[in-house]
Amino acid sequence: MNEIEIHGKKFIPYIAFEEIEHAIKEMANKVYDEYKDETPIFIGVLNGVVMFMSDFLKQYPGNCEISFLKLKSYEGTESTGKIQIQMDIPMNVEGRHVIILEDIVDTGNTLVELHRILQEKKVKSLKVATLLFKPDAYKKDLEVDLVGISIPDKFVVGYGLDFDGYGRNLPDIYQIKS
Repeated sequence: MNEIEIHGKKFIPYIAFEEIEHAIKEMANKVYDEYKDETPIFIGVLNGVVMFMSDFLKQYPGNCEISFLKLKSYEGTESTGKIQIQMDIPMNVEGRHVIILEDIVDTGNTLVELHRILQEKKVKSLKVATLLFKPDAYKKDLEVDLVGISIPDKFVVGYGLDFDGYGRNLPDIYQIKS
């Protein structure tokens, strides 16, 4: 892993794919232990969740269904504080066990909106599993049920996370250089 540049900003290597893979396997096993007698619906928040969700599902040994929704809250390297629904969940989730898969939880604004959306849909239970969590940036009271890796409040790219559309395809995670 070498330093990279995206849109004129430098990023340094931060989390190697092997560490990501290990965290995902542990997460999938914990969720399976809780839902092995159920068929949960995993809902991924596009676009950033694609790599995490794909690898999570490969590790999940039980029956499940999947769906997606798309929200937008970032411009550049900053959260706008406003959540826009760009694509709603296209299936009926009423009365079902739903696990939201998130690539990253930082301020919690998106998480609050996800809870609102899914409670309106009358799900049986709702859990949140996030690959990355920024506890220093988190400003909400909602519980994050399962965290793969906690990180400091610095901007990261790679493994699905982007900087204005670039960097999602990197297998490792990079942190903005101070």
